[in-house]
Amino acid sequence: MMKNEGGCLCGRIRYAALAAPGRVTFCHCRFCQKATGSAYMVEPIFGKEDLVVLSGAPKTFDRVSEGSGKLVHIHFCGDCGTKLWLSFERFPDVVGVYAGTFDDPCWFPIAPASSKHIFLEAARSDVVIPAGLPTFAEHATTADGVAQEVTVFDEHRKIGP
Repeated sequence: MMKNEGGCLCGRIRYAALAAPGRVTFCHCRFCQKATGSAYMVEPIFGKEDLVVLSGAPKTFDRVSEGSGKLVHIHFCGDCGTKLWLSFERFPDVVGVYAGTFDDPCWFPIAPASSKHIFLEAARSDVVIPAGLPTFAEHATTADGVAQEVTVFDEHRKIGP
């Protein structure tokens, strides 16, 4: 069985992913920028059953998504404040892990067939998007599940001027 562990800064909460992520999302929305304190979030997506808590008990902060109007549950350490993963009212069967909380944040592949960049309309103007990965101006699907237009760049592309 595959097992990749991670946890918070203080070490009180530890978790394990028991499978490879089904996909990896690079989210450039303002929520993810604020939540990570960075230009975007790297978010491997797992089936809910494939993420287990090994120790500790995360707290949860709920936020309504501006895009879907549905709740996003942010699971974090109440002691050190590290955000660990997200669960979603809109997608109840999956969780999205903050990739930097894995002990090895590079253990999962980034491949065109299973990765995407979303919310490029909100991306920092100096972000460079790698060639060959699907990208979306907003989310990959509308709130009611309709697929959005995808763009794949032939060359690395800087978002801004």
